[in-house]
Amino acid sequence: MAKQQDEWCEASEVLPMFPSLVWKLQLAAARRRVIDAAVLGVLAELRPADLAPGLGWQSEQTLHQRAELRPLVDCIELAARGILRFLRIGYDAIEITGCWATVLATGAAHRVHSHPNNFLSGVYYLSTHPGADTINFHDPRPQTGIIRPPVTALTADNTDQVVVRVQDGTLLLFPSYLAHSVDANTSQAGRISISFNLMFSDYTERLSPPLWSAS
Repeated sequence: MAKQQDEWCEASEVLPMFPSLVWKLQLAAARRRVIDAAVLGVLAELRPADLAPGLGWQSEQTLHQRAELRPLVDCIELAARGILRFLRIGYDAIEITGCWATVLATGAAHRVHSHPNNFLSGVYYLSTHPGADTINFHDPRPQTGIIRPPVTALTADNTDQVVVRVQDGTLLLFPSYLAHSVDANTSQAGRISISFNLMFSDYTERLSPPLWSAS
């Protein structure tokens, strides 16, 4: 809302506070080709040959420990450290605590959920298609649903759900508390993504003590 001036109001402004941020990156084509070839090679060993319509499949949660996924892990860690700098966080030791693949066949969806016991979470997209190229983020403030007046247009400022469109090579990172979901795949091909969580290293030793000092 721009500053304005008239006979009843000298100035006004909108102050955004306590935002829930989502960071969206598009990997360079050359880097993406290396990552996708490696990841798809690993998934060819792990995933079932075919998924029936309406079904989804998730891999083990330790894919980040595989040497083949090192190029993807490097990108995730670079992005995470950039986020810590953006947030002015004075601690840059953060590590992946879990990393897994998800394949959603035609008709398959992923219910609303969040990722407890982590600071950041994210998704890398390997295979998207029209009808299988979005993720929904849900307002983390449940109290806002108590009163729902009609709106003239849905915006990020008045909705309880934001739909983010993605494509092959998109990397998203967001706070682990931020609930999200995936609508049913309406395409005729599988939707393939890699999800991950990140947490501060040595959290108990370095970050969990009280933030105050005895007087």
